[in-house]
Amino acid sequence: MTRSTSRAPASGPETGVTPEGRSRLVPRSLFARVMLIMVAGLALAQLLTFASIRYERGNAMRELMMSGIELDIASSIAILDRLPADERRSWLGRLERRNYKFILGGDDVAGPAPETASSQEFATAIATALKPFTVVHVAQTGDGQDSLRMQVRLGDGSPVTVDARRVPMPVSDWVMWMLWVQLAVLAACGWFAVRLVTRPLARLASAADELGPDLKPRMLVEEGPTEVAHAARAFNAMQRRIAGYMSERVEILAAISHDLQTPITRMRLRTDLMDNEKDQVKFRQDLDAMNALVREGMTYARTLHGTKEPPCRIDADALLESMVADYEDAGQQVQLEGQIGEPVVTRPNALRRILANLIDNALKFGSEVRVLVHYAGDQLTVAVIDNGPGIPPEHLASVLKPFYRVEGSRNRSTGGTGLGLAIAHQLANAMGAELTLSNRDEGGLQARLSVSTRADAQG
Repeated sequence: MTRSTSRAPASGPETGVTPEGRSRLVPRSLFARVMLIMVAGLALAQLLTFASIRYERGNAMRELMMSGIELDIASSIAILDRLPADERRSWLGRLERRNYKFILGGDDVAGPAPETASSQEFATAIATALKPFTVVHVAQTGDGQDSLRMQVRLGDGSPVTVDARRVPMPVSDWVMWMLWVQLAVLAACGWFAVRLVTRPLARLASAADELGPDLKPRMLVEEGPTEVAHAARAFNAMQRRIAGYMSERVEILAAISHDLQTPITRMRLRTDLMDNEKDQVKFRQDLDAMNALVREGMTYARTLHGTKEPPCRIDADALLESMVADYEDAGQQVQLEGQIGEPVVTRPNALRRILANLIDNALKFGSEVRVLVHYAGDQLTVAVIDNGPGIPPEHLASVLKPFYRVEGSRNRSTGGTGLGLAIAHQLANAMGAELTLSNRDEGGLQARLSVSTRADAQG
């Protein structure tokens, strides 16, 4: 890997709509979305059913009242007409019902005539049933659309006021509670159904996340419904194929790198026997470059299987100080800034190799290198900063790939082997860390390593 010969501009923030900008009212998980749709649909269905029942009962009540209330009012008026005038008042309470009552007198009955079709139909039916008694005036009161006040003349000319109204069909409290119980039961059944569907997806996602750089698959249990068991078998077969392909690639790379060491050694011996010193020096340089490439290839092949180094508690400050001291002894400008202050749990050899690769890469392209250390909340962050030319933004992700170099001449003196950052990135993935590269505004490159120091995260 190499960097561009001119300073790369700092990459600004990407524009566009981010997932955080979406409406937070819409749940993001499939489980929540399906549950929301099912519960909302069930609630809407319950509401429509309840409204339909209320509407049908209202129509039935209206028809019942239209067919019976006018006859009851007419019968009560006939009784009052038959009673002596001094006894009529004592009968008012007996003749009163929930939807109509009588008031003796009523010369002051006033108000607008019925306006709605239902009120007019209601008034016409009562007036027809009251014949031969005379209906003097019909008014619509403010109690409701179907509340009427009628002035009627008895046979002796006495006025009687009739207050009639349509009473809505009552709904018992237990009906509402029953609807809520039904909705709760349907929602619970929907929850179990959705969970039955989404749980295998969650297991598949978890298994895919756990398939790390070491390519050690976590086999899923091949049981359950037919579709679930089939998906589990297919996923397990896919994991085994991927592990087999990667293992074959690693073995080929390791074998080639190992077998190249023998001819390189023979060529070095033959070079020592050459008489031309100028050609001898050139051949030695080429052999040294080939030998370094072979060693780095073998190292990368080992890192593809992940590190088998167990995590342990170490003094990371002492580790970093010793590394910086080694570079200073070699005459390199490397400064250490920051301190951890306590022992941490990590893989020391992998951490040392990652930081060594990052520092070596920074020293190739910069004259001053700083190592910034920050530790908070079981999260260790080490940033390697240089004052070099930086990397073009379009190459920042690609330089972490093996054998990728920004400089295209394929010359080791200018471009390296393209494995230093790839090895560091692979080791970081193997130990559960994150390695990111970014250009600095003031120039140079920052390689940031973030690793968790919790024992469970390192295991």
